[in-house]
Amino acid sequence: MALATKNIFNLFAKGLKFNPIAASSSVKFAHTSSEHIPEGRTKCTLIPGDGVGPELVYSVQEVFKAANVPVDFEMFFLSEVHHAISAPLEDVANSIKKNGICLKGILATPDYSHTGELQTLNMKLRRVLDLYANVVHVKSLPGIKCRHQNIDTVVIREQTEGEYSALEHESVKGVVECLKIITAAKSQRIAKFAFDYATRNNRKKVTAVHKANIMKLGDGLFLKSCQEMAKLYPKIEFEAMIVDNCTMQLVSRPQQFDVMVTPNLYGNIIDNTFSGIVGGAGVVAGASYSPECVVFEPGARHTFSEAVGKNVANPTAMLLCSAKMLHHVNLGYYGTMIRNAVNSVLQEGKIKTKDLGGQSTTNEFTYAIINNLR
Repeated sequence: MALATKNIFNLFAKGLKFNPIAASSSVKFAHTSSEHIPEGRTKCTLIPGDGVGPELVYSVQEVFKAANVPVDFEMFFLSEVHHAISAPLEDVANSIKKNGICLKGILATPDYSHTGELQTLNMKLRRVLDLYANVVHVKSLPGIKCRHQNIDTVVIREQTEGEYSALEHESVKGVVECLKIITAAKSQRIAKFAFDYATRNNRKKVTAVHKANIMKLGDGLFLKSCQEMAKLYPKIEFEAMIVDNCTMQLVSRPQQFDVMVTPNLYGNIIDNTFSGIVGGAGVVAGASYSPECVVFEPGARHTFSEAVGKNVANPTAMLLCSAKMLHHVNLGYYGTMIRNAVNSVLQEGKIKTKDLGGQSTTNEFTYAIINNLR
């Protein structure tokens, strides 16, 4: 399966008519002492995803090649849309468990309500790996003009329960009951993750987002868990904010937020809202953490399927995901190189994809990143 998938992916990638040799031949690297460049190679699970995911992943592969990043990808095509070429979930999960890291494109979620299958492939992957903490770093990027600037916020979302528990049934004709599951154990776990993250990264404030004024037991339990955890971190300021007020604050004064901790559904909405505020789904990176592994994927879950094959998708988010992954596995030398190249291209503003107001192609943006690797 892995070999067949790789061949399919390569055929698709070649169709983009990108010339990696021409791109990499003009790269000039600054001389750096060898002690700053790690030795050995790292293996990473790679899931191209649906929609424009394979195009974005190809961009990452070409940048890694040009920068001589010592990472070997173990590729699996995973999809609910293309069953015929999708790898078994068990094989993909085992690869991620073995490697400890994964770079993943967005998976499409088809409507399977008529079949009785309520869990999506994304949900199954999260649960089998216990990817309980989704972390999206929303940051204003140079050269991207938006209504708001100077945004630097981390949204931490519990993503294994809440409204996304896939527990729905039609009790009587025309009446559907959808169960929202909130547990003390998982609420405390995500709250601790948020405060630990704030402590390690010199963040000053954690905001818990809830609707406990209406859902008094479910969201009340989540809020109580956050409040109790806050007492153990007296140096971190804590506040609670009702979710509807939070969305208003997001679009009026987003700079007030530092670290946000949320249940599943609210975090999903906040991630996408914040992404729109700083430039769109193509510029925000994210990651999902379990106790044993990390899956790096764009922060806004959009496959952009209408753009497939048109060479117009913005690879910024996926490139920033790859940079975060490299820092995670102690390859920060390369991660910093890629992030700086992205910032340089965006700051210069000559090469912009359509979502950022330009007319450049995915390939042209990738070529510009490669030429800015230092």
